[in-house]
Amino acid sequence: MRIAILSRSRSIYSTKRLVEAAEERGHEVKVVDTLRCYMSIASHRPTIHYRGDTLGEFDAVIPRIGASITFYGTAVLRQFEMMGTFPLNESVAVTRSRDKLRALQLLSRRGIGLPVTGFARAADDIGDLIQMVGGAPLVVKLLEGTQGIGVVLCETKKAAESVLEAFMGLNVSIMVQEYIKEAGGADIRCFVVGDKVVAAIKRQAQPGEFRSNLHRGGTASLIKITPEERSTAVRAARIMGLNVAGVDLLRSNHGPLVMEVNSSPGLEGIESATGKDVAGLIIGFLEKNARKDKTRTRGKG
Repeated sequence: MRIAILSRSRSIYSTKRLVEAAEERGHEVKVVDTLRCYMSIASHRPTIHYRGDTLGEFDAVIPRIGASITFYGTAVLRQFEMMGTFPLNESVAVTRSRDKLRALQLLSRRGIGLPVTGFARAADDIGDLIQMVGGAPLVVKLLEGTQGIGVVLCETKKAAESVLEAFMGLNVSIMVQEYIKEAGGADIRCFVVGDKVVAAIKRQAQPGEFRSNLHRGGTASLIKITPEERSTAVRAARIMGLNVAGVDLLRSNHGPLVMEVNSSPGLEGIESATGKDVAGLIIGFLEKNARKDKTRTRGKG
């Protein structure tokens, strides 16, 4: 197969591992800088141009699109879909998962366990919003935040009011969630490929920190997940429409709760902690499923 990887750099661990896994299996791989792509949107022959040349045809495309370039990145991915290239994750699914509020609404509608979440725009509603999620302590999240940036734990009602007033004064979109104390600053990253959880790790926050992101100094360790956690992760990825996803769960007193579904999950933490060739499993999924014009949406959404 000819495989394109949409990534800003070939040296990023996840990109490098995907290239290695594909080449080991005899595939031809090209790493394409997403922001250097430009498109000809014509009625019958859509094309993608790259560094002065027309990109040839590919059998599959792996999107590794950073959150900061979601709009442009998904437009490029949509163009690949219109050309009949099979995407590891479709543009509609990537866009859906990047909109945190939309993602939670979709998961909620399908009965997936979630932390109680509130969303408001007006400062006058802050008091009721805090009460809605069960009061302090609570978590305030920027909708555009990634890797734990823009996530604040408010331990008192006064602190919550001050943080919410500040964020609303900056005219940014935020949501408020109940704080799951029993999780103990830990979450579970389930790596889903197709209809299976192929690897799972526990991410533990540093002492004095509640954010377990590895980018924030959290540690990763191998963990055995329950059948309910496995089922929840697979269902969450399917609801988002993602073939490959990192589903982040919290262990609560009333079962697993989904925090987030990531459409471009990193490979370094999961491969290092589990010793599994997750990149190889992703390429294996493409080998079984990549067919021309098989995209469900064909760039329509």
